Amino acid sequence: MTYEVYALKYAHHARRRAENFIGGDAHDGPMPLDYFVWLIRGDGREIVVDTGFSSAMAAKRQRDHIRCPTEALRALGCDAATVKDVVITHLHYDHVGNFDLFPAATLHLQDLEMHYATGRHMGEERHRYAYEVEEVVGMVRRAYAGRVRFHNGEGEVASGVTVHLIGGHTMGLQVVRVKTRRGWVVLASDASHFYANMEDIRPFPIVYSVADMVEGYRKLLALADSPAHLIPGHDPLVLERYPAPSKELKGIAVRLD
Repeated sequence: MTYEVYALKYAHHARRRAENFIGGDAHDGPMPLDYFVWLIRGDGREIVVDTGFSSAMAAKRQRDHIRCPTEALRALGCDAATVKDVVITHLHYDHVGNFDLFPAATLHLQDLEMHYATGRHMGEERHRYAYEVEEVVGMVRRAYAGRVRFHNGEGEVASGVTVHLIGGHTMGLQVVRVKTRRGWVVLASDASHFYANMEDIRPFPIVYSVADMVEGYRKLLALADSPAHLIPGHDPLVLERYPAPSKELKGIAVRLD
């Protein structure tokens, strides 16, 4: 069984190179972030990876909100209201907002991420500032309702779709490995924001553990069939390196498989 995999852009943020690497960058210049959610489709099912953030959160965080992620999914024929499985790579605001728009879904999350987001480290601003307390509380409520499936390291979402604990960026960051027609593709999420983070081994500065982040680059390479099978979490180059599924979706979605 192989799957189709799509990256869908929903927001943008102007940023400089020096902000994207620990220690800055001697050749500073524009290096913006794109924000994505991902759709995995095959075997009669649809799996969404991350749920993005709302226009209200964009205003709060001073980001450019282009569209609701559910609108981008709808353009590919995916109805958020009927999706049965959503992988939450981690609980930062730009990956878990809008989860309430997926009422039928079981949410897949690492044990360590819930531990981190509700534990002692959240008493420190440098750890908590990328989290939104109401979204974390909402995830706790979802867990109490029996709608969160927790994973401890490696876990299977479906045959040919697995999650893997990487850590680094947060304590419980997970990535998604997908069997596609071109081999094993890995949705790295924030294990590597940009291609340059993992290719040059230059970590992104929002980090729980630098050691785990760097080790994570090695894990990503081991999970993917090649470096060309690794998809970073925020790099605008993703939209340039992969084809749009249609002319109408150019600049919105690309097919990664």
